Amino acid sequence: MKRGAPLQRKTPLKSGGFKRDSWKSSPVKSNEWRAELRSGGLKRRVKKPTAAEGSKYLAACRGEPCYLNAKCRWTDWADPTVVDCHSNQSRHGKGGALKAKHWFTVPGCAACHEWLDRSGAPWEQKCAAFDDALARWEPVRALKMGLKEAA
Repeated sequence: MKRGAPLQRKTPLKSGGFKRDSWKSSPVKSNEWRAELRSGGLKRRVKKPTAAEGSKYLAACRGEPCYLNAKCRWTDWADPTVVDCHSNQSRHGKGGALKAKHWFTVPGCAACHEWLDRSGAPWEQKCAAFDDALARWEPVRALKMGLKEAA
């Protein structure tokens, strides 16, 4: 849509004026902001876990047999294709382009990892297989990482 004439104001603008003491209406006085920051009145950013904190969970999966056992049989020996398999469930922190939290990982061979991430198997079957593997892996990982005393 094209206008032929420029827009014109029908009433003049009101002058708002400059208020010299506008800073006095601030909820935090200019000399109290440091004390307010120290007391926790102002919110701080939440500390995100670093890569080093999560890598210990990933390192625990190295040298372990496959725990998923969806496409392979259970063995006691360490398969060279075993990697850490992250959960695909939103309750474990998975969402969009984000992976699940590192403590929701289990050791899985290449074939089982492929089945978990890319196969057309039913979602309930994948969740059940991962939850079973996580239940078996958590006590072993805790002993390996020294999180829990051996019973």
